Amino acid sequence: MKDSRIYLIHIRDCIGRIQQYTADGKEVFFQDIKTQDAVLRNLQVMCESVQKLPSDWKNVYPEIAWSNIAGFRNRLTHEYLSVDLDIVWSVIENSLPDLDRTIEAMAQEFWNV
Repeated sequence: MKDSRIYLIHIRDCIGRIQQYTADGKEVFFQDIKTQDAVLRNLQVMCESVQKLPSDWKNVYPEIAWSNIAGFRNRLTHEYLSVDLDIVWSVIENSLPDLDRTIEAMAQEFWNV
């Protein structure tokens, strides 16, 4: 079994990459298939790592819809032909910042990484 703290690092890395890849805005994201591919891959990895965080860690932060993250991962992975880029962009713009702050708080609380 891996040390659960490694998943915090994976999540932080993915969030950082997604932020970097989407820094030029929605229009560029929608026009560049390589950026879309990179973002979708990092979202998948991020969501998978979130699922592997211990429940007792996630329970400390009930403001995050942890089960929705798992559902989003399943959608990205298994229903990839019907991924709606508008929804992906909404997640990046509206949900990722809160998750980023929560992961940083978790890192401080459970391991200063």
